[in-house]
Amino acid sequence: MSDDQPIFPEREPGPSWARPNWPIAELDDINLGLDPTEATIEAFKKAATEKAAAATPAANPDVIRRAAEDSIRAMMLIRTYRVRGHLAAKLDPLGLHHSELPADLTPEYHGFGPGDLDRPIWVGGALGFERATINEIVKVLQANYCGVVGVEYMHINDLEERRFLQERIEGKDAEIQFTPEGKRSILTKVIEAEQWEKFLARKYVGTKRFGLDGGESAVPALEAVIKYGGQYGVTEIDVGMAHRGRLNILSNVMGKPYRAIFNEFAGGATNPADVGGSGDVKYHLGTSSDREFDGNKVHLSLLPNPSHLEAVDPVVLGKARAVMTLREDKHGKTVLPVLLHGDAAFAGQGIVAECLAFSGLPGYGTGGTIHFIINNQVGFTTSPQFARSSPYPSDVAKSVQAPILHVNGDDPEAVTFCCKLATEFRQTFGRDIVIDMWCYRRFGHNEGDEPSFTQPLMYAAIRQHPPISAIYEQRLVNEGVIDAKWVEEHTKAYVDHLEEEFQAAVSYLPNKADWFEGRWTGLNQPEETVTGRRNTTTAVPEDEFRKIGEALTTVPADVHVHKTLQRILDAKKAMFDTGEGFDWATAEALAFGSLIAEGHNVRLSGQDSGRGTFSQRHAVWVDQQTGAKYIPLAHIDGGRFEVRDSPLSEFGVLGFEYGYSLADPSTLVCWEAQFGDFANGAQTIIDQFIAAGEAKWLRASGLVMLLPHGFEGQGPEHSSARLERYLQLCAEDNIQVANCTTPANYFHILRRQLLRDFRKPLVMMTPKSLLRHKLAVSSLADFTGESHFRRIVSDLRPPQDGETKRLVLCSGKLAYELMEARDGGGDPNTEVVRIEQLYPFPSEPLVKRLQAMPKLETLVWAQEEPKNNGAWFFVEDLLEECLAEAGFQGMRPTYAGRASSASPATGLAKRHAAEQANLIAAALGHSSPAQAEPAARRA
Repeated sequence: MSDDQPIFPEREPGPSWARPNWPIAELDDINLGLDPTEATIEAFKKAATEKAAAATPAANPDVIRRAAEDSIRAMMLIRTYRVRGHLAAKLDPLGLHHSELPADLTPEYHGFGPGDLDRPIWVGGALGFERATINEIVKVLQANYCGVVGVEYMHINDLEERRFLQERIEGKDAEIQFTPEGKRSILTKVIEAEQWEKFLARKYVGTKRFGLDGGESAVPALEAVIKYGGQYGVTEIDVGMAHRGRLNILSNVMGKPYRAIFNEFAGGATNPADVGGSGDVKYHLGTSSDREFDGNKVHLSLLPNPSHLEAVDPVVLGKARAVMTLREDKHGKTVLPVLLHGDAAFAGQGIVAECLAFSGLPGYGTGGTIHFIINNQVGFTTSPQFARSSPYPSDVAKSVQAPILHVNGDDPEAVTFCCKLATEFRQTFGRDIVIDMWCYRRFGHNEGDEPSFTQPLMYAAIRQHPPISAIYEQRLVNEGVIDAKWVEEHTKAYVDHLEEEFQAAVSYLPNKADWFEGRWTGLNQPEETVTGRRNTTTAVPEDEFRKIGEALTTVPADVHVHKTLQRILDAKKAMFDTGEGFDWATAEALAFGSLIAEGHNVRLSGQDSGRGTFSQRHAVWVDQQTGAKYIPLAHIDGGRFEVRDSPLSEFGVLGFEYGYSLADPSTLVCWEAQFGDFANGAQTIIDQFIAAGEAKWLRASGLVMLLPHGFEGQGPEHSSARLERYLQLCAEDNIQVANCTTPANYFHILRRQLLRDFRKPLVMMTPKSLLRHKLAVSSLADFTGESHFRRIVSDLRPPQDGETKRLVLCSGKLAYELMEARDGGGDPNTEVVRIEQLYPFPSEPLVKRLQAMPKLETLVWAQEEPKNNGAWFFVEDLLEECLAEAGFQGMRPTYAGRASSASPATGLAKRHAAEQANLIAAALGHSSPAQAEPAARRA
């Protein structure tokens, strides 16, 4: 996929709302009233006048003028219904939300008196009428726009999208129609959804299940998405949803075995005992399955997620994007993301807006997402008027001009129709669409709650309200589609089946773990222990090394790069010519390029990632004369390279990239924070997915997080990537945390990430000042031959063998400052060793180094971060264990660094310099400058 080819189906580049409205040239378009500008009104007036004159040639001009004005007022009445008819729709199944007819939806508002209502008026084909009375027009409009479906689509700029929707919802013959077989299928799924919840309530009294009770129409509706999606070319559907109704969707839509769920209710494991992991509560789990309708097979994947509402949304989108990319499906026709939301969460969680913002972006589009809101009209205990400032929970979707279909959840046919329409719209236009199903929550937030504490009137109405199956059953009986016996037989057959599955659950044992299949085949858990080396061959042949270098430094004749960039490229060329002085950015490009040359893929995403925050990467060259982009790594034969300047989002983009890594283990997926602590905004993704996803849900990931880190006096927000937070999350070999100091080591750790036969997320503290530091360079030999990633890196000028008395351990750029200060002081017995990989901690090689230091007297851990930050509290016990194992019983590591602080760093340059000088002096055992200065004055 080329860098400039967005996922957008058969449209010119960019989202449709970024373009001006298409011109209206045909009279029929004017008649539709889709673009009521002054010019089109005048055009309609002219046409109406001509029609009136032709119909009554003997009429005087005043009569003709009145007829034309009536036509215009009628068209404005029609357009007002298109814009605001949803406000009078019958959406609330409980009847608590009164939908009074707005004044501007009445004929009187548009100037029609009682005597005008039955007079035929020319409307030029609107609503399927050439001529119609106002009463006829209003009757059709109220049926189209004020029934159990309310449509919002006139906020969309794109004329074709509006016309598409209008043609399917408007007209005198427009009505929701299903065959008798279709109606029975819908009722069957409603019955199954209701009986499932009742069965669980009987068998597991008082147990939390977060039932779908009151929203069961979602089940046949989602079946419709699968069925019609298959008809329109979808072969995979990726689903994300919260806990409400999840067990029902798992069983009755996704096809997870009932006995497996019953086993989980009884406390049984989700996976075989030998797999390990913490597991998770049953209403957070995911599953995958294959469903077939009318000969069309669709693979379904429901992603696991935590209780953090909507957090799974970007993960679903990233996974869908990865699958589409692997299939070379540039328009998203074969893969469909479906997100189920709660009403309060859709309006209240900012991640929803972040995900909507992805919909039209070339690097993050998925060809459109179907959003299905299960609108319970309450969030936990909060009523809508306290949960949002907008009329509907779906209003945030108007920011991307998504159409919105509001529908009464007590009418499963209408809900299913909306899902059918949404699927067709998405497949046609590649755009997001929202279904807002108004329903209710029959019980509390969980089955142990008492909802009447906070919503007494609502729950008084709910207690009197019949279930959806009873309402729909009576309707089908009245239509002659079924009889009461049909319902009894189907209900009994389903409940009997549940009882059989319940008995089978007693002896149920999961026979395999749901991972390392499909695209993950060949990968597994690492066999070595956490402390083992687990390195693999990451060096590259010299000829390949130089070939990549040529691609990185050669400017095509027709590309005009910036003069400063040309100097940078000239300097890079000198590196390859001499084999010396390779800097950080060049090493990174070599890592990416070598992986691509070997047939792997690389995706780099983040704010300003193309150029690099510190103007160091220049992965994208912009022609200074044409503005065209040239990406050198994309011209290396082999795999695919894409670099994306992301929207200004951390939560959403990191979740998206995590989802991408779940679906495609063959791609090195990197997310880069502009500054390391910007990842704070994505903490939910880090805590709940990246650090714990494998333990909870058996979902491995090879995602790389690149977090610029280092104290250069740039203030609290531009110093610390919060290393301590990631180290606190480390356990059970879940993630890797590194703070490399050499370009070559960065090169090897990136390549190692993809070349090993297992995947673990990598949290990488990346440098700022070291990007151009004179000592932070590598030579050709560090990338080729027998070179590899080094978990520990030696001193540049170590003491003579066995003469080390003071060992200073550290990570990151501080090592160079320590070595320079040590050398400047002429200290022959202090050694500075860099811990490049903090987790898994390199205990084994560290013990070997300690054993080679028989004269060791002091071990110091030095860090730039305040004592309550950084790595100190993580490494303290580990260092003591290493000392003991190496034979230094009783020796404890000491700390050298800043004092504990509420702020990560000072914003004052002089204070920063003083703090840095003091901690370096303390680490080396020198008198600090603050202490030495008064002594000198006294002398």
